[in-house]
Amino acid sequence: MGAELKRRLSELTRNQPPPRAWIGSLRNLGRGVAYGVESPELEAIRAELADAFAPLLTPQDRAGWRPHVTIQNKVEPAAARALLAELSAGFTRRPLSIAGLAAWWYRGGPWEPLSRHMFA
Repeated sequence: MGAELKRRLSELTRNQPPPRAWIGSLRNLGRGVAYGVESPELEAIRAELADAFAPLLTPQDRAGWRPHVTIQNKVEPAAARALLAELSAGFTRRPLSIAGLAAWWYRGGPWEPLSRHMFA
């Protein structure tokens, strides 16, 4: 699977412009906060990969995709709500640069990097 994944990621990024993306929202994670990412182009890439590797996906991978950038995690809910309130006060939608795609392998312990694929 690793070689096939690398091949597909290379095809999706080689000589391709980066997908347009925005930080479009703030998200309460319960015990953290995240920036919600908006990008129809990135969603299309993810959908293509999910279709290609459907038999290998976990139930979590098959669930709806909600791209985000975690900015706080594993804190008390009150601390998360406080940061969310602070960030919400001045929040505006803004562009986000997507430089490339990366694959990681989870082998029961820490995540291990598998490959990186940069857009043109």
